[in-house]
Amino acid sequence: MSAAPRVGSGLDVHPFEPDGRDRPLVLAGVRIPGAPGLAGHSDADVVSHAVADALLGAAALGDLGGRFGVDRPETAGADSLDGLLAAVVADVVAAGFGVGNVDVTVVAQTPRLAGHRQAMRENLARVLGVDVDAVSVKATTTDGLGSIGRAEGIAAWATCLLVRA
Repeated sequence: MSAAPRVGSGLDVHPFEPDGRDRPLVLAGVRIPGAPGLAGHSDADVVSHAVADALLGAAALGDLGGRFGVDRPETAGADSLDGLLAAVVADVVAAGFGVGNVDVTVVAQTPRLAGHRQAMRENLARVLGVDVDAVSVKATTTDGLGSIGRAEGIAAWATCLLVRA
C-alpha cells in the first residue's frame, strides 16, 4: 500500500425543481434564502455531493451513487453534509486516509453565492475534520452559456488531496 498522497475529483449537477420555491437551496449545508431549490433524491446539495465523490475517488472507494443510490428509500431527503458526506469521511478515515485539502468550484448563473462562501467553507471543514484554511469554495457563472447559463440548475466540481493517516 503506497504512502503517497492521493488526488480525487468529483462532479455533481442538479436541475432546479420545477417549483423550486417549495424546496430550499442547500449548498455545503448552507440554506440560500430566496433561491429556488434543486431537484434530487436527497437534499440535492451539489457541493457536498461533489466533495464526497472526490473523496471516494481519491481513496478508490467507488462513487456516491454506489454508496447512496437513488433507489434506496433511506436516503430520500437525506442531509448531504452531515449525513452522506460525513459517512464518506468516516469511510475514508477507516481506509487509512486523512483529508489534506479540498477545492470546490460552484457553477451557477443564479443565485449570487459570494456572501455564502465562508459559511460553506466552515461547514465543509467541520465535516472533513480540517482547518477552514484547507477548504476553498469558489463560485462562477457560465456567462449565459448552456443549461447552467440558462439558470436551469447548478453544478459543482471538487478536487481533494488525501494523505495517509
